Amino acid sequence: MSALTAHYACSEGCGFTASLWDVVYRCPRCEGLLEVAHDEAALRAVPAAEWKRRFESRFATSRLPDGSGVWGKREWALPELPMEDIVSLGEGRVPLKPLPRMAAELGLGSLMLKECGVSPTGSFKDWGMTVLVSAVKHLRSRGTPIRAVACASTGDTSAALSAYAAAAGIPAVVFLPKNKVSLAQLVQPIANGARVLSLDTDFDGCMKLVQAVTADTGLYLANSMNSLRIEGQKMIAVELCQDLGWEPPDWIVIPGGNLGNASALGRGLDLLHTLGLITRRPRIAVAQAQRANPLLRSFRGGFQELTPMQAEATLASAIQIGNPVSYRRAVKMLRAFDGVVEEATESELANAAARADREGTFACPQTGVALAAVEKLVAQGVMAKGASVAVVATAHGLKFADFKVGYHRGTLADVKAAHANPPVELPADLSAVRAALKDLG
Repeated sequence: MSALTAHYACSEGCGFTASLWDVVYRCPRCEGLLEVAHDEAALRAVPAAEWKRRFESRFATSRLPDGSGVWGKREWALPELPMEDIVSLGEGRVPLKPLPRMAAELGLGSLMLKECGVSPTGSFKDWGMTVLVSAVKHLRSRGTPIRAVACASTGDTSAALSAYAAAAGIPAVVFLPKNKVSLAQLVQPIANGARVLSLDTDFDGCMKLVQAVTADTGLYLANSMNSLRIEGQKMIAVELCQDLGWEPPDWIVIPGGNLGNASALGRGLDLLHTLGLITRRPRIAVAQAQRANPLLRSFRGGFQELTPMQAEATLASAIQIGNPVSYRRAVKMLRAFDGVVEEATESELANAAARADREGTFACPQTGVALAAVEKLVAQGVMAKGASVAVVATAHGLKFADFKVGYHRGTLADVKAAHANPPVELPADLSAVRAALKDLG
């Protein structure tokens, strides 16, 4: 087998390339975002059956790094990274949970949740951050003067960066919009020792500032505009297809905020198809909150342009983003996979999450957006009856406990809770308890 290599290339196709060990995030010629370009000829030299055997044998162990959902497929991420520089917390290898009752009610052949919140820091961000922080560790070992890694965040990115940076012994700085992330999300980077800057602005304002400060090459940018993140996140698609015996579902639905996740999903599926591990291409749907829906507005205009918006407050705070950095990359993948975009109101997302919870999950509000989009796409006839659908559940509901409590108390603004299940308050009296339980069974 030829030695596997990868490098940066401009995603706009202007011809710019650079080493993965250069500190660069955008093309200096055209300002386009970069992508990691792999030597596909060398990858194709390995038969699809061998890739499946290799990935499945590593998946059978719990020992790191082979037991990582990302590094067990390391040849497709950073093939030239020395093993000693891998920083893994056991990311990936998350459950694919069926929702049979919801599927039956909607008339779908199957509906599944890829539970990415069952991960070290509770979200899918871990998949990308392990690659980025491992690369930074290697850069520092090569003498590149990186003082710290930095990110803007709506919560989950900061948690992932802080944990992986702490594991690697690298200082981390996170920019959070003040009073716009959950308490659980805020405390994670604090607990991991990051320098937390709570700024009186929204995520888009934090993003502008972090890009400005990381113009100093001593501070390394860790947001998803850095294509190293995408290389880890694309493994969600690979693992999902592996879960299904290398037979993709008809549809994959993913919540969209800054849109790095949507472009990563497409990259993973594209590589699987190119190398012959899957024989057909599923369709992709990106789901946005109605109050932060710039991609949906662009989709309705044929993707002619992106008009940034001032994102309004939404329960799906992790995707409350009005000017997504990865817009062009996401549109490229949506076009390649015959994709669509749908939105969800506050009531729709909250009720969809509660509906899934009745089958044993604990869905975050962003996953609620995706599930509500599924309901609407089925009703519109876009998703055919009998279709198989997988939803990427991006975070664990425990990060959004206030959302859950508010739903069942009936105190969420603009939400009519159709599945509220508040506790029944009774006196400590046996007859009252028996009366409350007589309708069970």
